[in-house]
This record gives sequence, structure tokens and C-alpha cells, in this order.
Amino acid sequence: MIRRLVAALALAWVLGFGWFMLALPGPRAPARTDAIVVMTGAPGRIDRGLALLRAGQAKRLLVSGVGSDVTRAALVERYPHARALFACCIDLGHQAIDTRSNAEETADWVRAHGYRSVRLVTSDWHLRRAEMELESTLGPQVMLLGDGVPGDPGAPLLFEEYNKLLVRRIALWLGLGA
Repeated sequence: MIRRLVAALALAWVLGFGWFMLALPGPRAPARTDAIVVMTGAPGRIDRGLALLRAGQAKRLLVSGVGSDVTRAALVERYPHARALFACCIDLGHQAIDTRSNAEETADWVRAHGYRSVRLVTSDWHLRRAEMELESTLGPQVMLLGDGVPGDPGAPLLFEEYNKLLVRRIALWLGLGA
């Protein structure tokens, strides 16, 4: 009986990991939201958020998880084509240090602005867990659209991210750390 249970759990993990690796979410088609949130951490995320903002897909953008030593001026220097957007429409969040605190920082910002819909921009391999954390923190009153930035994750990173997703999903189901 226990062997069958362990075998079934192992098979479920393997099948789930296969799905996780082969079905990474990609960029979302155009859909206007109140705001865009970019979780920092990998190349292409800020670029994608800026492109969406420039295309009129939202009225405001939060870059969550910006290092404490990174200034607005440094980002304007890095993205000079977005100088006007940085002046009017982009907020920097310096408090987040991981995905859970990104969700908390984002939820505070969303509530402060009264937004009802948010597009979450992060790497394709990170999107499922980031969405889960943000949905858990925001609740059902805010519509969340995930937007995966294509990356080139190796098997070790995918393995780690899949296990983090599973552990966090179980913790949320059990009401731990919610």
C-alpha cells in the first residue's frame, strides 16, 4: 500500500515536472489592464514591461524588487528611450527581496492605487509561482494576467523552480504563510 502511494506520488511529480518544462507560459496577447507589474531578476522583464506601457496596455507600471542601490536615474540611463515614462508612469519598489515579498509589495501598490486589473511580467519559468503568490496576496477582487518573458532556463533551474512551486502550493493549501 505505501509502495503504491510512493510510486503514485513519484509518477505525479515526474508528469507534473514534464508539463512544467514543456508548457512554459509565453507573452500574453494585447489586453489592456489598469497596471503592469514587473518582477525584477532576469533579462528582458523590464524591457517587456516598458514595451507594454509604451503600447498603451496600462496606465502605470511598478518595477518590484529593485535593489536598494538602484536609482531612478540609473534606470533612465539604462533605458533612455523610456525617459518620459519614468517621469510620469513608473514606480520603483525597493522592499521586495523574493517572490513572496514581490507579491506583498505589489499588493500594497495595487491597493494604494485602487487597481482592479494587473498584468504580471516575469520570466516564463517563474510566472506560475509568481502568479500563485500574487493571486494569494491580492485575492479574487483583482484580475491578474500573466505575461511570460521567454528565457533560456537550464534543467537545474527548472527543477528548483518546480519544487518551489509545489512546496509553496502545499503551504498555501495548508494555510501556512498566506
